[in-house]
Amino acid sequence: MFREKIKVLDCTIRDGGLINNHHFTDEFVRATYKALSEAGIDYMEMGYRSSRTFAPEADYGPWKYCDDEKISQIIDGIESDTKISIMVDAHRVKEQQFRPVDESPVDMIRVATYVKDIDKAIAMLNIAHDLGYETTVNIMATSVEVEKDLVESLDQLAKTPVDVVYVVDSYGYFYCEQIEYMVKLYRDHLPPEKEIGIHCHNNQQLAFSNTIEAIIHNANYVDGSLYGIGRGAGNCPLELVMGFLKNPKFSLTPVLKIIEDYMIPMLKNIEWGYLIPYMVTGILNRHPRSAISVRKTEDKDKYAEFYEKMRDTFD
Repeated sequence: MFREKIKVLDCTIRDGGLINNHHFTDEFVRATYKALSEAGIDYMEMGYRSSRTFAPEADYGPWKYCDDEKISQIIDGIESDTKISIMVDAHRVKEQQFRPVDESPVDMIRVATYVKDIDKAIAMLNIAHDLGYETTVNIMATSVEVEKDLVESLDQLAKTPVDVVYVVDSYGYFYCEQIEYMVKLYRDHLPPEKEIGIHCHNNQQLAFSNTIEAIIHNANYVDGSLYGIGRGAGNCPLELVMGFLKNPKFSLTPVLKIIEDYMIPMLKNIEWGYLIPYMVTGILNRHPRSAISVRKTEDKDKYAEFYEKMRDTFD
C-alpha cells in the first residue's frame, strides 16, 4: 500500500500525555524523537500548546505547554527530517502566542475543535498560516455531530488556507462504513488541494482497520502512536501503520526498539489499550471519561455493572 502522498504523524507525546498529565521525562521524549527520525516518520506531535493560567504547572508536565525553548532543547543535536507539530484547542485562541515559523522549531500547528467552535478554529488557523506554519483542523467527536452542522463547518473550512482537515473518531465508535462515508463527505465539501487526515481511537479494536479504510478512500494524513498509547483505549498503533504502508523510507527497527525499551516498562505504571469499559463507551458513542473514572476504582473490573449503568444513563 505504498502511496507517496501519505504522511504519517506520531501523536505519542500529545495523546499519550492525556494519561499522565504530560509528565513524560525529557529522556523519553528525546528518545522518541530520535527513534521516529531514524524510522522516517513525517511528523512528531510534541504535545499541546496551552497557557499556564489554564493548566497550572503544579498539575501538568512540560508537554502540556510545548514551549519553543523546551522543544529546541529536546531536539538539539539530532539530525532529522521529521517535522514537529503541536496541538492547540480552538476555544483557547486568545491565550496563544506564536512566533513566526522561521523563529520556531515547530513546523505544523494542529487546531483541535468541535463543530460549535469552528469560527474560533478558523481564527487560530489563520493566525498560524500567516506566521508560515502548516495547519490542520481536527474536528473532534464527529460521531455525535449533526451532519448539517458538520457540513456547514466543512464549507467554511473550504474557504480558508488550512492544509489538512481531519476526521477524528474521538469515541472509537465508527465502523468502516462510517469511516468511508465521512472521508467521502469531507472530500465532497473540501477543494482538491486540501488533504484529509484520519485519527482513530481503539475502543472497539478498530483503530487500525478504520485507518486503513480511510487510506483506501484517499485520506493522506495518518495518525498513530507508539504501541497505540493514548487516552483510554488509545490510538492506532504506529508500528501497524508503518507495516501496512510499505513505504521504503520507513525503518521499523527503531520503533520496535523504543517500544521494547520504554513502552512496555511504561505499561507497569500507566494503563492504556483495549479494555471492556472503553469498549462500552465506544459502542454507546460516549466520551471515555466514565470508563477512565471507573478504572481508578475498586469496581474497575465489574464490566456488566458498568455496562448496565451506562446503558440506563443514556437510554
